[in-house]
Amino acid sequence: MSDDVKRLYRSNDDRWLGGVCGGLAKYFGIDSTVVRVIFILLALIIGGGFLIYIIMWIIIPQEPDGASADMLEAAAEEEPEEKEPAEEEEEA
Repeated sequence: MSDDVKRLYRSNDDRWLGGVCGGLAKYFGIDSTVVRVIFILLALIIGGGFLIYIIMWIIIPQEPDGASADMLEAAAEEEPEEKEPAEEEEEA
């Protein structure tokens, strides 16, 4: 079985309160500010944004410690840097 399943976690890096907005932003590949604005609008217009946030905070698991999947993918895509040979000093 392949482990390419996309999982939703609360973010460790991009968080203000519980990391719900940061986790949703990573999952959907959008800016976390957009998700935060949506929650604020839901809270102001419908009145349920804060309640939805609290429920998601309880239900969505915390992102595992260590390197996140995004960081691992970015590292795999980068090509190794070529190091310039160090200049050897001649001793007299």
